[in-house]
Amino acid sequence: MTQTPNSSDYRTRVVSSLSEVGQPAWDALVQAQPDVNPFLSFAFLHALHESGSASDDKGWQPQYLTLWREQALVAALPMYAKFHSYGEYVFDWAWADAYRRNGLDYYPKLLSAIPFTPVTGSRLMATDTDARKALIGALTDVQRNSNLSSTHVLYPPEAEAQQLAAAGFMLRKGVQFHWQNEGYDNFEQFLSSLEQKKRKNIRAERRKVRDAGITLRQVMGRAVSDTDWRFFKKCYDQTYREHYSTPYLNLDFFLRIGETMPDNILLVIAERDGLPIAASLLIYDQSALYGRYWGCLEHHACLHFETAYYQPLEFCIAHRIAAFEGGAQGEHKMARGFLPQQTWSAHWLAHPSFSDAVERFLRQEGKGMEAYVDELNERNPFKS
Repeated sequence: MTQTPNSSDYRTRVVSSLSEVGQPAWDALVQAQPDVNPFLSFAFLHALHESGSASDDKGWQPQYLTLWREQALVAALPMYAKFHSYGEYVFDWAWADAYRRNGLDYYPKLLSAIPFTPVTGSRLMATDTDARKALIGALTDVQRNSNLSSTHVLYPPEAEAQQLAAAGFMLRKGVQFHWQNEGYDNFEQFLSSLEQKKRKNIRAERRKVRDAGITLRQVMGRAVSDTDWRFFKKCYDQTYREHYSTPYLNLDFFLRIGETMPDNILLVIAERDGLPIAASLLIYDQSALYGRYWGCLEHHACLHFETAYYQPLEFCIAHRIAAFEGGAQGEHKMARGFLPQQTWSAHWLAHPSFSDAVERFLRQEGKGMEAYVDELNERNPFKS
């Protein structure tokens, strides 16, 4: 008979750097998860921290919760002490403001997420069910023994969200828009699956880009040069300037991921008269393509759609990639073949009164979200 491990079988460590874990151990644990993506990799997370893009002085203090059995890493939760709510894409500003108006501190809070990355993926990473239960228990202990206001787990898969709910977390529903590859042989075959008006609009948008004398090139992995990265960074910064905001990521981060995870990098560069004018960065693996960032130095009609959507869709079709996740929000994606997908987050608040208030809010918000998704599904862009 196999004996079920108890909490004494595990050693808990909170680490401030993934260097304390090591890339082999971390990536082995990541690859053992059913819901894995490149953003969970040592290369991506370490680049965020080492470049200073997600670091203590930026309000992201790494406090990764890890569980060890003897000398083996058996469970981990990417986690931060967070001193603001920027870069999360699940908005709790109103909760923080309510704390402030009542003379209470909302920050710092505990946050389990991939910084600046609204992509669903495993958070409760574990080698087996027992280790995952022990990880949730360790998280509960951390909450109980800290003076922090709350814990938030963003974009876990539904199964993990339900496990957190069983441990006392409140669940919040969200929606994103994802494209599914139905085995298309080419872009025209994909277009033929859409309603006629949608097909016509997409063809017109692509024609506008061609008529402006703009050409596109897709650059993968190690073919992305230092010059390409520096140009992309200009485009990325320009997008933030136009929104009167400060860029989260620096050039060092982009150069690091270009060097350490080239097999996951796609850069789409738009050129006019032989000069680059726009670019989009995408991350991919064998199962999905993830739209990340885009920007331009010249504005042209429909250039955003071509660079950030249509070129990536062609890439998915050519490389038999099953899905394209276009990022957070954006109903406009539906007209381009993206359909609504539910996302999850889990929340625990220490203050009983605020916890009750948030629970009531989430209950009402959840009903509204369900109605919203039903409405979106009625606007399906594909042929009946």
